[in-house]
Amino acid sequence: MQVKVINKSNNELPAYQTQSAAGLDLRANLDEPINLKPMQRVLVPTGLFMELPDGYEAQIRPRSGLAFKHGITVLNSPGTIDADYRGEIKILLVNLSDEAFFIESGERVAQMVISKHEQIDWSLVDTLEDSKRSAGGFGSTG
Repeated sequence: MQVKVINKSNNELPAYQTQSAAGLDLRANLDEPINLKPMQRVLVPTGLFMELPDGYEAQIRPRSGLAFKHGITVLNSPGTIDADYRGEIKILLVNLSDEAFFIESGERVAQMVISKHEQIDWSLVDTLEDSKRSAGGFGSTG
């Protein structure tokens, strides 16, 4: 799939790190480093703007290494970028550790997965078909 992109950063375009990777690594585009203190959240600019085709979204997800090693994660994970959004891609990070974390320009801070989706039309009814699970929720399957 071809996706139109404007790159106003000093970084290369996001790339897949392995042949079968689902996510593209997104890099911080900063004028100066960010000192992300414990329990602090910040919007990290990427300098990227894109135009997704209708029927697709970009999901912003944490990088497992940052989450495991430093407690840095994407706060609204996965974040959704809709196909009609044309603003700069920014990453909402939070520091869940007890130590400050410095984010340098060019650092890989999140990953982006492009996903196809459907839109629905509601069909208002009075009853739903029963299922084996029925209304069982939170922990009902074991």
